[in-house]
Amino acid sequence: MTHFEEYIRQGEPSQVEKTQIWQTAIGLQLVDGLTPSAYLIETAKENIEGKITIDEVKYRIDSYYKQQKSKKTVDNDRTEEADRVSANITGILSEQTFTFSPAELLLIHKRLFTGVEIMRVKAGKVRDYNITKSEWVLNGKTVFYASADTINATLDYDFLQEKNFNCKGLSEREIVEHIAKFISGLWQIHACGEGNTRTVAVFTVKYLRTFGFEVKNDMFAKHSWYFRNALVRANYNDYRNKVYATSEYLMRFFGNLLLGENNELKNRHLRIIIGKNTPVNIENKS
Repeated sequence: MTHFEEYIRQGEPSQVEKTQIWQTAIGLQLVDGLTPSAYLIETAKENIEGKITIDEVKYRIDSYYKQQKSKKTVDNDRTEEADRVSANITGILSEQTFTFSPAELLLIHKRLFTGVEIMRVKAGKVRDYNITKSEWVLNGKTVFYASADTINATLDYDFLQEKNFNCKGLSEREIVEHIAKFISGLWQIHACGEGNTRTVAVFTVKYLRTFGFEVKNDMFAKHSWYFRNALVRANYNDYRNKVYATSEYLMRFFGNLLLGENNELKNRHLRIIIGKNTPVNIENKS
């Protein structure tokens, strides 16, 4: 995120806040291996400096890619997705609005991916098919995601349980552990066809704000892929090979995000390679 360092060091408070949001929005694209264009970076700088609004940013990006249609490649498609979604995330995180409901989660997905043609999914719609995803951190294995037929009911149940949970009397760490568990379960549902991690991350930031937490935006900016891999490890079991779901890594992330901890966040520490009889956790190797 060297593109924006000058604003963090020397910018006005409003510029610093905008910069941190842009860093989060761009950093979250890394969960799907996406990198924004130089054009997006320069346009974001103009927004940070107050020269253009976020709506003008989106208009410029739209105009830019309309001009690029004749030169489209797969790589440009991916870059376009990164640019559009980064701008959409910035818009959402700049707003002081939130409703705790499944509808809010789906609205975030809709706002992130409407107009992103390369996604090939229905923005804001619950998927109607089952999915698997080959995970690097699991050496090609997949998490078991919610069946398409149960998504709506599962979302309703999880949100109701979370809404009725009383945090009174709990320590700050216990509250964070509880929220992390809810977010982990929400991610495991994978309500939409694609873009779930980015959607859940944006939902998480907005939800945490309602608790009065000061969310360190640089965590998602620098460690979004770790966040995703930690969610994978929190939702994967292979008892035959002595692999057990663990929230340890997710709490390392949330500990840094909210509790002022300084845990080392290395993706290789999360990776499991299942040998003939025993899994090997890369963290335990030199």
